[in-house]
Formats: sequence, structure tokens, C-alpha cells
Amino acid sequence: MFKIIICILAGLGAGLGTGFAGMSAAAVISPMLITFLHMDPYLAVGIALASDVLASAASAYTYGKNKNLDIKNGIIMMISVLCFTLVGSYIASIVPKATMGSFSTLMTLFLGIKFIVKPVLAPKQRFQSATARQKAIRSVLCGAMVGFICGFVGAGGGMMMLLVLTSVLGYELKTAVGTSVFIMSATALTGAASHFAIGGLPDTEALIICVISTLVFAQVAALFANKASPIVLNRVTGSILVILGIAILAVNYFG
Repeated sequence: MFKIIICILAGLGAGLGTGFAGMSAAAVISPMLITFLHMDPYLAVGIALASDVLASAASAYTYGKNKNLDIKNGIIMMISVLCFTLVGSYIASIVPKATMGSFSTLMTLFLGIKFIVKPVLAPKQRFQSATARQKAIRSVLCGAMVGFICGFVGAGGGMMMLLVLTSVLGYELKTAVGTSVFIMSATALTGAASHFAIGGLPDTEALIICVISTLVFAQVAALFANKASPIVLNRVTGSILVILGIAILAVNYFG
């Protein structure tokens, strides 16, 4: 029963983070499974990534249905992210580096505060005035940056993507989240498949509960997000990111 409760709570946090902010489920599910269920970290990340696949894909469908998804540039960025994640992973394996496990959590807190203090209410001028070619080039470059950092650090994909889409590329928040979850569904599928291929299948019960819980709460969040006004969405998204960031820090350092 304790395992079921932990998996549902992990899915709740991950689902809300995915549906509202395009956040990777791995940032929430992994630390909870490792801390409270003493699960092998590699398999815990595999479960988190598997939970991310359906939740992100379903959220992307909901955002797309509401015309809050840039598929064309999203595909370009997705390919760039996948390629440079491999490059970052390879370099990380041969270059000694300090641990950066708190990177994703700190970015979650930073973005949460940013959306509360300085909401993203409309597309920036540089996004609206850019040509299709300029958007494609920017998507490749930003995808390369996000992918390399994710591969090198091993975390922070969803948050990096959201920061880049809103602050660098100039998307408004709904389209940024929709495009982010669209990209994350592919990166999560790739990551989950490789984790299970290398580490074997994890705890089946925990996997099923986390996948279903994350999917349900991500859909609830995505449906609400697409109906909400931009200012309300910014504040709700910011608040959820701040709460999740504090909760993850508490789990990591006091669990």
C-alpha cells in the first residue's frame, strides 16, 4: 500500500508539472522512488521516462487541438535535441565533471519565480517578425544547446526547453508548453527504451501505477491550462514549479 501511495503521489507531481509546464516526469518521479522505495536509481529513471512518454504525448495532443503547438519547428528542434543529447552524453562519459544533480531543481525554482514575477503573456516581437528560415535555424541552434546540456548534465530537459522557448525563441507560454511536451514525448521514449534495454524491466507494478497516474494528472493539467487566461496560467504554472522545486529539494536533502 505504501508503494502504491508513493507512486500515485509521484505521478501527481509529475503529471501536473508535465501538463502545466512541460516539465520532465524524471525530475519528480525519480527522487521519490529512490528516496522512499529505495529503488535502483537507473531503473527509477527508466520508470520516470516511461511515465513521461504517454503523459507528454497526450498533453501535446491537447495543446495541439487548441492550436497551441508549433509542430513544424518542434520537429526540427526535436531532431536537434536528440542528436546533441548523444553528443553531450558521450563527452560527459570521457570528461571528468562535478556533480550537477541539483541543476534541474534549481531551474524549476528559477522558472517558477520568473513566471510569477514576469509573466509571458504574448509572443515576443522577434518570434512574430522572424521568417520560417530564421525560426528553423534558431530551433536547430536552441535544440543543440538544450540537447547537449541534457546529455552532459543528465537532467533538466523540460525546464531548459521551456526557458529557451519562452525567453530565447519568444513563444508565449501555452505554445511553449505544447511544443515542449511534443518534443519531450520523443526524447522520453528514446530514453526509456535505452534504459530498459540496458537495465532490464523495472518493478512492473510501480511502472504501471506511475504511468497511469502521470497520464491522468497531466491531462487534467493540460485541459485546464488550455482554457485558462495567460496571466492565470503563468501564475498557476509558476506556483506549481516553485512547490515542486521545493518538494524535490526536500526529498533530495532531507529524505
